[in-house]
Amino acid sequence: MTSSDQYLRLGPEFYADPHADYAWLREERPVARVITPLGNPVWLITRYDDARGALTDPTLHKDSEEFRQLMEARYGPGRRTFEDAINAHMLSADPPSHTRLRKLVGKAFTGRAIAALRPRIEQIAAELLDAMEAGPDRVDLLDAYAVPLPITVICELLGVPKDDRDDFRSWSNTILQFGDEETHTAAGAAMARYLTDLVDARREHAGDDMLGAIVQASEDTDQLSRHEAISMAFLLLVAGHETTVNLIGTGTFALLRHPEQLAALRADPALVPGAVEEFLRWDGPVHLATVRFTTEPTVIGGVDIPPDEVVLVSLSAANRDPHRYPDADTLDVRRQASSHLAFGHGIHHCLGAALARLEGEVAFTRLLERFPALALDAEPDELTWRPSTLIRGLDRLPVRLR
Repeated sequence: MTSSDQYLRLGPEFYADPHADYAWLREERPVARVITPLGNPVWLITRYDDARGALTDPTLHKDSEEFRQLMEARYGPGRRTFEDAINAHMLSADPPSHTRLRKLVGKAFTGRAIAALRPRIEQIAAELLDAMEAGPDRVDLLDAYAVPLPITVICELLGVPKDDRDDFRSWSNTILQFGDEETHTAAGAAMARYLTDLVDARREHAGDDMLGAIVQASEDTDQLSRHEAISMAFLLLVAGHETTVNLIGTGTFALLRHPEQLAALRADPALVPGAVEEFLRWDGPVHLATVRFTTEPTVIGGVDIPPDEVVLVSLSAANRDPHRYPDADTLDVRRQASSHLAFGHGIHHCLGAALARLEGEVAFTRLLERFPALALDAEPDELTWRPSTLIRGLDRLPVRLR
């Protein structure tokens, strides 16, 4: 991290290990003007109380069309991309549109609806662990377990054909991280075409899954447009697996580097639900919350932010704030960490948080039960992190099972 008169510049190494920079920022410049590794000037929020407040601040907007107009006013007209086809979802909307969109899918994520999924999630985990047990001693735990479990669950909920799931994973990985612009655009365009075809097929032959219900809402009422139906499918599919993939992967990595915490969970599996909360707090799957922008002069943490400025809330930094969590840099599976911000806060709090928690609880419980000798199969410093402003996750997690 380097500095200029106005901005701190975050280097590419920031995404590999941001916590040292965050510790300095929280203490010295908790509301800071920074330039991201992609060269974008933004305001970065790092303290817990400031972050929690910003996540509910009505002067910080998220509407995608309003944001596009802001960017065009600042930088000139930009070319339209695949994102225009999939950005009309509730995470890129403000009330009242956000309220309408969230209500349409909220009933699929009630406590009762999520609890009813437990037997199927247990079955999927068991099948994956059976395959691992029958295979070689060394595997990439992401490929073998952390990815297929949540992606199977969400694809079954939405009725995505099994043969298409590998393509979807590849597209999702590409569009959520830095890389070659041509490859990024091609992956996004392919995903947009696929989702458009999927939604249009459901308009012809409605199914009894969640996507069928979403499409039916667009057919039966004026509550949901075709564009919104496609965008909602995108959000549910991507958010419905990416967070849990990285919860399982990064949480397992944390346990394997902290043998005393691993031993505590093995000795008392009842600690697992609380441990999931601690994994989310300590190194959660979402690094920086999705973009917000000021629409009027705004004060955050005593700092004046002008209108038309981009604001990023660091969930990772807030969750390591020592003023909120004593000994915040220490992993402690017995900690009461349920007030973390890993799933956001306020009206944009992750709709699928309960599903992610359930998948995490099942995944960790069954993994530790099945493979008591589980160990890393690489030096921790050899492993690399996905270059993404949004996702905090490993590229791979090689382990020995026995």
